[in-house]
Amino acid sequence: MNIEHLKLFVRIASTANISLAGRELNISPAVASAHIGKLEDTLGVRLIHRTTRKVSLTDEGNLFLPHAQEVLDSIETAQAAVGSGAQTPQGTLRVTAPASFGRMHLVPAINEFLEQYPKLNIDFRFSDSILDVVEGGFDVAIRDAELKDSNLHAKKLADDKRIIVASKSYIEKNGAPQTPADLKNHKIVNLTGLEVWDFKGSHGTISIKTPNHLRMDNGEAVRDACIQGCGLTLTATWCSYPYLENGELVQVLHDYPLATDCALWAVYPTNRLLAPKVRAFIDYLAERFSGTPYWDEKLSGIVA
Repeated sequence: MNIEHLKLFVRIASTANISLAGRELNISPAVASAHIGKLEDTLGVRLIHRTTRKVSLTDEGNLFLPHAQEVLDSIETAQAAVGSGAQTPQGTLRVTAPASFGRMHLVPAINEFLEQYPKLNIDFRFSDSILDVVEGGFDVAIRDAELKDSNLHAKKLADDKRIIVASKSYIEKNGAPQTPADLKNHKIVNLTGLEVWDFKGSHGTISIKTPNHLRMDNGEAVRDACIQGCGLTLTATWCSYPYLENGELVQVLHDYPLATDCALWAVYPTNRLLAPKVRAFIDYLAERFSGTPYWDEKLSGIVA
């Protein structure tokens, strides 16, 4: 099986365009099409649907993609281990991350990283759904949830501090809750899946099933609805720190901190050698978010 054909197939899967993928690899559209045809002949299956406007993967193509990516990753790692470029990450790094965290904290950080490693390309997938790392062919996943898959390794990047907030306009109109039990009398803006809030009480954990006045599946949307006065919400400081800093949001229930031990993690498969590009990316993020993350430094003295 020709490695160059695999590289082309992976780029077509990413770009959904044979001509564009070919240009990235310095081959003409005609040659690129011929290479894919040869790969399909070798495998005995059709990998892509071709139309005049776009291409898309067939079911077989989707099944083959993570295996093709893993072969390329293994070759890259092997070459780096014995070659002079062991400390020069290159190729394509595929990363999945929560949509809000990716937009707010990875995008602003990525240019500096790529300037350090000009031979490296990055393919991000930002989604608030937890995408399968292995089946999706990802090198790294950024997660803000506890690791439960024994087939994955995880490196902690930063603590994920969460608090309860409201807008000043909401508090002026409705007052602020004094205890977790008061939440049943308030409007709540929830992130899907986080309807039960656990607080630290003097006699143990207090669990409150909050009413869903408004529920959304995106952290920034929940935050923005809270800013507009739609209700109270549970938020991560990395998501809401600019608005806590400028006073548009204020913390409530200071005396009842959430009973959560959340963190941001870089997750990667255990069954793959740690390629230089993966190690470089994880080390870069760990350094950037080390100690007290910059978003919590900005909130020193503002939140409990």
